[in-house]
Amino acid sequence: MMIESRIISTSRIRQHVLYRKGSGKTLLFIHGNGSSSVFWKEMMRLLPADYSILAPDLRGYGDTEAEPIRATLGLRDVADDIIALLDACELDTVHVAGHSLGGNVCYKLFGMYPERFESAVMVNPGSPYGFGGSTGEEGKPSTPDFAGSGGGVANPEFVKRLADKDRSEDDPNSSPRSVMNAFYWHPPFRPANEEELLDGVLSMKTGHRFYPGDFESTDRYPFVKPGKWGPINAVSPAYVGTTVTDFIGHTAHIPVLWVRGSEDLIVSDRSLFDLGTLGKMGLIPNYPGEDVYPPQPMVSQTRAVLERRGNFKEVVMEGTGHSPYIEQPQLFIQHVTRFWNEI
Repeated sequence: MMIESRIISTSRIRQHVLYRKGSGKTLLFIHGNGSSSVFWKEMMRLLPADYSILAPDLRGYGDTEAEPIRATLGLRDVADDIIALLDACELDTVHVAGHSLGGNVCYKLFGMYPERFESAVMVNPGSPYGFGGSTGEEGKPSTPDFAGSGGGVANPEFVKRLADKDRSEDDPNSSPRSVMNAFYWHPPFRPANEEELLDGVLSMKTGHRFYPGDFESTDRYPFVKPGKWGPINAVSPAYVGTTVTDFIGHTAHIPVLWVRGSEDLIVSDRSLFDLGTLGKMGLIPNYPGEDVYPPQPMVSQTRAVLERRGNFKEVVMEGTGHSPYIEQPQLFIQHVTRFWNEI
C-alpha cells in the first residue's frame, strides 16, 4: 500500500507528512516526543485500505521546518500548526490518534478546535496536567515554581548523543538506541524496523529553543524549573493554563478511546522519567521525601479527567510498554477499528 512523503506549505510552516489515500474515514496520527511520523508508518501499512491517513512531523521533529515551540503558550504552536495543515489539505474534520506527547497535543486541540474532530484515540497520553511537578489526581503543583518540570529534567548526555546522531548502544542511560529499546517498548521486544525508528528519534532538533528547551535553577527539589522554549517546557504544568477545563467543557461530544500499555515506564504513576519517582528510589540526591515531593500519578490524573469529561473507553494492552501500536499492531488495530466502526 503506497505511503507518500510530502512537504506541505501551510499558512504557518512547511510541514512534512506521510500520507496514504483511501476512500473512507480520514485519520490524523500525531507522534510523541523523541520520535517522528515514521513511528506510525507500519500502522499506516497495516490498517484497512479504505482509511485515508495523514501523519505529520511536528515542528522541530523529523523533516518539518525547524521552528521552535513557544512554551509559554503551552502546546498552542503545535495545535495551530495542525489546524493549518488540515486547512491546507481541505479537511474539515478528522479522526485523530495521538501518542504520548501527541496525546497532550490532542487535549489542546480539543479545547481550542473541538468542531474539527470526530473521535480520538489516545495512546499512552501524557497527563492533562503536564509532565512532572504535580501531585494528586487533581494535578496540584508540587511547588509554587513548578520545580521538576521543563527542559532541565532531560539527561544532558542523552541530548548530546541525539545532537551527535549517535547510533551506538554503549550506555544504557544515554544512548538513544538503548533508551528507545528500554523504554519505548517492553523488553525484550525489539521492532523489525528498529533502524528506521531510530532515524525518527535522531531526527529531533536539539537545543535551548528545541528539545529539551531551556531551564532555570531553583532552590527547591529537584533544583530545576521550566524555561520558555521547547516541547518539554510546553508540557510543564506551569503552562497548562485552561487546557484541562477546556478539554472537559468543550469536547464531551467527541468519543475517546484511551489505550495504554500495562508496562509503560514513561507515562505511569511510577514513571522512571519523573524526578519524584527517581528521588524516592534514591537516584536523585537531596530528595526531601514523598510527603514533600511525591511521584506524579500520571495515569490516575488522566483517568480522573476522562471520568469527569465522560464518553470514553479505557483499554489496557497487557505486556506492552509505551508504544503498544508498535509492539502488538494487530491487537491494536482490532481495538481501534472496533472503536471507529461503532461511532
